[in-house]
Amino acid sequence: MREARCEFVLTTCPFCGCGCGLYLESENGIIVGSYPSRNHPVSKGGLCVKGWNAYEFVNKLDRLKVPLIKSNGGFKEVSWDRALEVVSKRLLEIKEKYGPGALGFLSSAKATNEENFLMMKLARAVFGTNNVDHCARLCHASTVTGLAATFGSGAMTNSISEFEDADLFLITGSDTTEQHPLIGSRIINAVNDGGSKLIVVDPRKIELAKYATIYMAQDNGTDVAWINGMVNVIIKEQLYDQKYIEERTENFEELKRIVEQYTPEYVEKITKIPRDLLIEGARLYAKTKKAMIVYSMGITQHTTGVDNVKSLANLAMLTAHVGFASTGVNPLRGQNNVQGACDVGALPDVFSGYQKVTDRAVRAKFEKMWKVKNLPSKPGLTVTEIFDKAQEGKLKGLYIMGENPVISDPDSTRVRKALKKLEFLVINEIFLSDTAQYADVILPAASFAEKDGTFTNTERRVERIRQAIEPVGEARPDWEILSEIANRCGYSEMEYGRPSEIMDEIAQLTPIYGGISYGRLEPFGLQWPCLSKDHPGTVYLHKDRFAKGKGTFMPCVYTPADELPDDEYNFVLSTGRIYWHWHTGTMTRRTSTLDREVPSGYVEINPEDAENLKVRKGSRVRVSSRRGQIETQVLVTNKVKQGSVFIPFHFREAAANVLTNPAVDPVAKIPEYKVCAVKIEKI
Repeated sequence: MREARCEFVLTTCPFCGCGCGLYLESENGIIVGSYPSRNHPVSKGGLCVKGWNAYEFVNKLDRLKVPLIKSNGGFKEVSWDRALEVVSKRLLEIKEKYGPGALGFLSSAKATNEENFLMMKLARAVFGTNNVDHCARLCHASTVTGLAATFGSGAMTNSISEFEDADLFLITGSDTTEQHPLIGSRIINAVNDGGSKLIVVDPRKIELAKYATIYMAQDNGTDVAWINGMVNVIIKEQLYDQKYIEERTENFEELKRIVEQYTPEYVEKITKIPRDLLIEGARLYAKTKKAMIVYSMGITQHTTGVDNVKSLANLAMLTAHVGFASTGVNPLRGQNNVQGACDVGALPDVFSGYQKVTDRAVRAKFEKMWKVKNLPSKPGLTVTEIFDKAQEGKLKGLYIMGENPVISDPDSTRVRKALKKLEFLVINEIFLSDTAQYADVILPAASFAEKDGTFTNTERRVERIRQAIEPVGEARPDWEILSEIANRCGYSEMEYGRPSEIMDEIAQLTPIYGGISYGRLEPFGLQWPCLSKDHPGTVYLHKDRFAKGKGTFMPCVYTPADELPDDEYNFVLSTGRIYWHWHTGTMTRRTSTLDREVPSGYVEINPEDAENLKVRKGSRVRVSSRRGQIETQVLVTNKVKQGSVFIPFHFREAAANVLTNPAVDPVAKIPEYKVCAVKIEKI
């Protein structure tokens, strides 16, 4: 009998932004297990349940294995040569007939840095459009915009390892134990074992509230008000750091003027946070030396998302809580490579390294390296705008790499209508997702276990993924697919022998990645900014000075959410993730261990509301908004306040984004997933 051949390959988890290190075990070319890396600086020998089962979806029988072309309402298998011929021909035809602006490109936070870089290069250098974006628009566009304006850099200021030495955590808009479990466990350990204090501000009574020194439950969408309220208390009681403000910031007097009206009494009327509790929280935060603000999409996914982020930045600068170890402002990025996809320029207004497309000198640098002329200088369309233009008939062709907007985007009925109006849709995918079913051509992609590359985690750590097995069937890595399409379109400057060559190009063009190469990333990566070949990487940002010079206070005025409850739609809906699943469920719902625990969707309802509706746990209800309706089951819980409900967005059978409001922040263009009005009817 032939002896089984086992191999272990160190790689990076493909789920959340923690970027945990894990080993994939393979036997005779099949992945059979995943195990934590004991020495990895993030995971330190631990994994969440998704990490422990990160391999199972790779082996699923319904993986896409050959190219598909739509035919007679279904799909037929074709050769790679035929599929790539159709893709390149149709994209070029649309460009020639309607102009570059009629094309759009959606990159992916699940793909590698190298692949996201090539997607934006394909859009700009080959097709002459800045219409390239990805799902960061739907999660942390507010962060990129807000922190760049106040600090000069739109990224997490500290490292995950610094959490162990923090004296205080202010957690808001982040259900950390559910969404970033390895970071959540560090916070709990710091509180239980290290004596750290914890302030939680969240409309839902999340797990971390059990460990909180102070828990404040604001009404959904009132974040600017309570943050301004804390700033008001700190200024009034002279708890701010005058020396830091004078030496390192600007616009303080304007902040004082704007927040003057946000007294604790005034804030209580808006937010429902008791005045005394707000004062207690403000004092505790201001008087603690090493205090970390930690937030996520509960802060960003609002029509006031940028204002929310700027307000948190104001609070941190006011108290000198940024620019030092174990103290700062830490947005936890959602997907495994949403930070990296932003870093390498898969955004409509910047090249890699957040270099503006409007800057002539920047364009000249990229034109020289890419050997093209006249790169487009006008910022392109965002994700939400791409679908708006498609529905209007102005965007004709769309290339999607590893995104599932039919489930993930707001008002998903609108997204389906937009996809139907396209003249041509091509998708790189590993499964036949809800979105892929609308495609004219589907190109089978390799999974994270079947290719080399890099991801950048939430703490700016650029780390390797390493190929453990060969791609299934005829699947190919996205970087190979994109390179071949460019070549077939007559552009020869996207021919690479391996992903490391793409990273070398990124380093040459991107100052914050300037010192990064595959050799230097062994074994556990480097944190940007890494400016040169001998630079050690950066553990925390804004030491001695802000990235933009002086930090700028940018005071904001509270503005209510776009859509509030009324007599008919009398509940406030918020959406989010749960521990067992990930985003649109494409991977986790094909993982039996995870799907077994939570096999279907639900709506969380407060016990008093459940009694009024005459429903109980397991009851079937219809949840409706002005955009659509779904049917799901009830989970009665005190986690949600009376008048509020929560629905996880992982379940296509009860897709929360049928309901959500597509209204966007006017600056970052991020949709308001966290507040919309719904009604609930017992079935």
